[in-house]
Amino acid sequence: MKTNIPEGARAPHFWEALISLLSLVFGISLSIVVYGLDPHVPMLLGVMVAALVALRCGFSWQNIQNGMVRGITNALPATIILIIVGILIGVWILAGVVPTLIYYGLKVLSPSIFLPATVIICAMTSLATGTSWGTTGTVGVALMGVGAGLGFPLPLVAGAVLSGAYFGDKMSPLSDTTNMAPALAGTDLFTHIKHMSYTTGVSITLTLIIEIVLGLQYGGGEGDVKRIDTILQLLNENFTINVAMIIPPLVVMAVSYKKMPAIPGITLGVVSAAILAVGIQGANYEALLNAAFSGFEANTGNEDVDSLLTRGGMDSMMYTISLVIVAMMFGGVMERTNQLKAIADKILTMAKSTGSLIVSTVLTCIGANMILCDQYMAIVMGARTYAQAYRERGLAPENLSRAVEDSATVTANLVPWNSGGAYQAATLGVATIAYLPFAFFCWLSPIVTIVFGLMGWTIWKLDPEAAQDDHAATSPAE
Repeated sequence: MKTNIPEGARAPHFWEALISLLSLVFGISLSIVVYGLDPHVPMLLGVMVAALVALRCGFSWQNIQNGMVRGITNALPATIILIIVGILIGVWILAGVVPTLIYYGLKVLSPSIFLPATVIICAMTSLATGTSWGTTGTVGVALMGVGAGLGFPLPLVAGAVLSGAYFGDKMSPLSDTTNMAPALAGTDLFTHIKHMSYTTGVSITLTLIIEIVLGLQYGGGEGDVKRIDTILQLLNENFTINVAMIIPPLVVMAVSYKKMPAIPGITLGVVSAAILAVGIQGANYEALLNAAFSGFEANTGNEDVDSLLTRGGMDSMMYTISLVIVAMMFGGVMERTNQLKAIADKILTMAKSTGSLIVSTVLTCIGANMILCDQYMAIVMGARTYAQAYRERGLAPENLSRAVEDSATVTANLVPWNSGGAYQAATLGVATIAYLPFAFFCWLSPIVTIVFGLMGWTIWKLDPEAAQDDHAATSPAE
């Protein structure tokens, strides 16, 4: 990692950086696990500890503040997406998009196949669009409603949604993370995808087996037929169920496939739904604005349906946005003052073998998701920290890109204060800690990668000519 220490300051010691990290972990754990409180204030206290450590190392307050600001700046694109997705959910429910998808889903999907079908549907959507966030915010929301109607525990459904969404995200050539990881590691996109297919194939196969078993356990019968019929009847009474309501999801998928950036792409999904809300559901301007800001409020008289459809809106994302901002402040201070580098360097000194190097890469990326609170930053840190070590040991860069994406990309949503975890919890309406055990693909992926690394399976060596070219490129000119 690049060292950027201003004059008058020194590099922090490992134990100093560890104090900052432990203050964050201890504070958040105490708040969430023991007292059941929100993590915002403990995380802010972690920012204060990291700042005090930086001051001890001679960094000026301006350096520290610049780190905070840069961290927040890095989170702004995700923040904008959060706002627009909140609006999208509210408007999609008002327009009848989500109710229509739930209605058809309850008609078609049987309980016994629902969980594996959810994984496959989300995987295909994410592969086609290259975005896990877009998948969970559209198809995922609808499948959560279908799962609730079929009587499945919502954390179980959320886990299946996320497993499929993140499989597609990390394997799609349209995904930004799938392009980012090989670019930083020094390999090409399709070599990276091919190399990931070994570990990802095992992870998704294990996930589908687990989902099939759980599907038979929870949906062994035909479900609560009376409950499903009640939901179908209420959806019909309160919304115009029409095949045209599938247009907004198709619009989002189409523009994503055409590589339109997420913000305008999701906005088109909002606009198309707003047109349907006015034209088919008979919504007026006031109803549209209320749904966009405060979310949709269902009043069907049925508690299940009301809880299912009362959600969305810009306001619903403010909790998540404030969490992301504070989290990125901590990550910004840790990176700007080289505390993160002190921890990474210590880990690297313990990586003696190829297997331990891959284990270190995976653990570093997971740790970066906890500290930097953003999957993109975790990818950057993992690739930047270990690229030279992989080259020196004669390992092909696709080994690094695979280890990075098998850990950084898929575990971001498992950390409650990470932008990924905060987004998914807000979007799916299930706490991160609640769905974590059931997001099988997301925690199986790093485990499978570690096993492959320790066993030496599909570990590709660096081509001698490529290694010679790389040495020539990095050697000083005579």
